Order: sequence, then structure tokens, then C-alpha cells
Amino acid sequence: MPKTWTRGKIALNARQRRHIRVRQRVDGTAGRPRLSVFRSLQHIYAQVIDDSRGHTLVAASTLEPALRDRVDGMSKVAQAQLVGTTLAERALAAGVRAVVFDRGGYLYHGRVKAVADAARQAGLQF
Repeated sequence: MPKTWTRGKIALNARQRRHIRVRQRVDGTAGRPRLSVFRSLQHIYAQVIDDSRGHTLVAASTLEPALRDRVDGMSKVAQAQLVGTTLAERALAAGVRAVVFDRGGYLYHGRVKAVADAARQAGLQF
């Protein structure tokens, strides 16, 4: 019998199904936490998460006051690059050098790829 993709009584959309499949293979540990990306139509969010403790170590998004003023007039991909760079700087300051990348069920292109590439350029290893 095929597995039905529901969570409780709520049917899941395609991205949520892909995210569940990705999360079955990707797990953040204390030594190598998970870099999780979420994108909405207007904003992008990224966090570094230690799944063994269930804690977010660092986070960055286009909504926070430190970045909100800088993203005005930028393209969404440029905003994603700024979030990736900011997140990597914060992670390195917190002592995180290597992460596993969780694309959140999104295809690896566009803004998701921009976050990953910018984080790599800023010094995170994955």
C-alpha cells in the first residue's frame, strides 16, 4: 500500500513532501549543524540548527532590522546572497565551521543556490 503524504488530516503540497524526503537524510549534529533555508514570495530566511539539542544557533533573514535597510532596491537573488553572507559570518563567530545544507524541499537554484554559494564564499564548509 503506498504511503499517503499527510500530516494528521492535512494533505501536504509537493514542496512539503520533498522537504520530508530531504530531512530523512539530512540531520544536524553539534559538530556539523544543519543550514536550513526557507523562502517566501518576498523574503528569505536561513538558520543554522543543532538537531540533537533542538536549538537554533544563528539565523538571518531579510526581515531583520540590520538587513532590512540594506535590501531595499536589491533583486531577490542579491538579497539571498546578503542573507547567506550574514549567516556565514554569524556562524563563524559562533564557532561553526562546517554545516550540512537543507534546501527545505526547494530546487537548488535561484535564491536557494545564492544563499548556499554566498555562505561558502564567506567561509562555511558544506
